[in-house]
Amino acid sequence: MHLQEFFSRLNENFTLFCVLPGILVLGLYLTIKLRFLQISKLGMSARSLLSSDKGEEGNISHYQALSAVIAGNLGTGNISGMAIALATGGPGALVWMWIMAFFGATIQYASCVLGVKYREHDADGEYVGGPMYYLKRGLGLKKIAIVFSFFTMIAALTVGNFAQINSIVLPLNSLGINPLICGLVMMVIVAAVTFGGIQRLARVASSIVPVMALVYLLAALIVLAMNYHAILPAFQKMIAAAFDTSSLVGGFLGYGMVKAMSVGFGRGVFATDAGTGIVPILQSSARTKHPVVDGVVTLVAPFIVMVICTATGLMLIVTGAYEQPGLQSTNMVTYAFSQVFGNKMGGFVVIAALSLFAYTTVIAWGCCGEKAASYLWGKKSAKWFQYIYLSLIPIGAIAHVDLVWILADISISLMLVTNLIGVAGLSKEVIKDSREYFAMDAPEAVSETQS
Repeated sequence: MHLQEFFSRLNENFTLFCVLPGILVLGLYLTIKLRFLQISKLGMSARSLLSSDKGEEGNISHYQALSAVIAGNLGTGNISGMAIALATGGPGALVWMWIMAFFGATIQYASCVLGVKYREHDADGEYVGGPMYYLKRGLGLKKIAIVFSFFTMIAALTVGNFAQINSIVLPLNSLGINPLICGLVMMVIVAAVTFGGIQRLARVASSIVPVMALVYLLAALIVLAMNYHAILPAFQKMIAAAFDTSSLVGGFLGYGMVKAMSVGFGRGVFATDAGTGIVPILQSSARTKHPVVDGVVTLVAPFIVMVICTATGLMLIVTGAYEQPGLQSTNMVTYAFSQVFGNKMGGFVVIAALSLFAYTTVIAWGCCGEKAASYLWGKKSAKWFQYIYLSLIPIGAIAHVDLVWILADISISLMLVTNLIGVAGLSKEVIKDSREYFAMDAPEAVSETQS
């Protein structure tokens, strides 16, 4: 069996039999116990995001922390990833992405509550946290914490590095730009922020993320508006494909329900990072008075990400881009934009969006990888990871696109499954702490988040 085919089947089976049931079971349990918190507390999430944080302990504001989180979420997975989802799982994959994001949001909430609750100070006095800390301190699972840290570093290299750079060079290569040159340029501009740590990442992300998200979403909405007559049929096609059981008769292959579920959950994990553990690593540096507030703040992130993913997916369906033969990854999205903006302008929109999305994602994942290395060997010794991370950026520019995405999917899934052990083991603590906090008098709870 060809190596790439082996990894592809391994990834599909791992998603289908580990990731999917893990998110559904734990996500459903937390959703019920926390009383559909991902919906009921969405308003509180927005209010807490913009509240003052004077006198609270931490290194960055809630807004900066969430910007760093979304910087890690809004990568090429929201653009190229949607093209891959439709190409491999059909339109129904988008429906299962929403289901994954819905249940994943509660797992992400629990992760962030635990990340802040069990965070520590590093050698420089900055707050550090994440799954490795609550696996070790909360459950006493030191070996699992070490395993998670290794998975995080691998995911940083594949998800946050190779997959991002690889997607950028596809449209640039069609313009005659050397991929290796593109990789070298990206390495230099990433290095300018990487060595500044979480605080510099937060400042850059809080400036770039809102602008890039709004501009891209506006461009996608224009394409949808110009094809408004095809939007309702696109939704009908998505729902029909999501629950098409025809493939069950012939096995697990084809674009039926099982394939759509597998691809939808896999792409949903990649796009939102919900449950993977990257969010609590970034969020643990936020200034806050109570861990529950940090969990609530992050509820808005999967919603924002899925709005952008849905806009991209719908755009690919209504323009017929996902059915065009020979189009791969980013080039499929370029085709969709070109149907409204023309070839040159459409290509520019995709290149500009990809460059900004990938840039912030590479930085955010680099920060998470460094935090994992720091947990294992200390902050000073972890500097070597940053050098390796930066030096491998040009490699991602010339790597094979399919193999890059398969390895990225596997590594992020390993992170998620390992993190689920910690969240499941400490879920009663999260439920207890959340109920106690939300049981406070409404005026008192609101004043605490806005003080």
